[in-house]
Amino acid sequence: MATRSHHDHVEEQFGSQAKAYLTSQVHASGRDLQRLRERLAASPQASVLDLGCGAGHASFIAAEQVRDVVAYDLSSSMLKVVEEAARERGFNHLSTQQGYAESLPFATESVDIVISRYSAHHWHDVGQALREAKRVLKPGGTMVMMDILSPGHPVLDIWLQTVEALRDTSHVRNYASGEWLSMFNQAGLITQEVCTDRLVLEFSSWIARMRTPDVFVQAIRAYQQSASAEVQRYFALQEDGSFTSDTIMIEAKKPA
Repeated sequence: MATRSHHDHVEEQFGSQAKAYLTSQVHASGRDLQRLRERLAASPQASVLDLGCGAGHASFIAAEQVRDVVAYDLSSSMLKVVEEAARERGFNHLSTQQGYAESLPFATESVDIVISRYSAHHWHDVGQALREAKRVLKPGGTMVMMDILSPGHPVLDIWLQTVEALRDTSHVRNYASGEWLSMFNQAGLITQEVCTDRLVLEFSSWIARMRTPDVFVQAIRAYQQSASAEVQRYFALQEDGSFTSDTIMIEAKKPA
């Protein structure tokens, strides 16, 4: 049997789902995108790298505000969707490039702002990706990270990681706030601001977006139904399987 790397698995998982992510309301809207828009509006001459761009929602927000955007992702199918949508929206200053988050094909100190949204929980080595982000940032440059947040408590954490991995077998980990801050610190990025929020995940669209096999859907439902009262309360678990996760938005600086 041929062996595949984690990166191969991620590209395979997301290749056929690219258009579903473009139209996903969870990904196309949200208070974090509004905060990102407000942040980037203050830097109209910036060059922005969207790390793990997915279907490009954060890239498009950036393209509305700044001079130059590169949408970067492992999935060639995702990048084709981004290219088509960018053309339709007239974003001629938005380009795409394929590659790993842990190995960026960009010159040292060449980017003003690096952003990333709902991607890092798929990365093989987040610490290495953050070190690469720091390398390509200009002195005084900014990193803005947005992702699902683990509650940190072991009971709540294992429940979240389990449903995420059953739904999407390319999932690696949702990190807790302390883990995030530690990784940023170890990468040499100075945390400036942390904002947390809550995100409602409607079960049927959450599953459909990833085309989760029925055997795993049934496993998730069985696991949900066995959840403790503590888990049910924290995640606001609904009868139809919908639940609410935490999110985090971190802004950090590269030392000048």
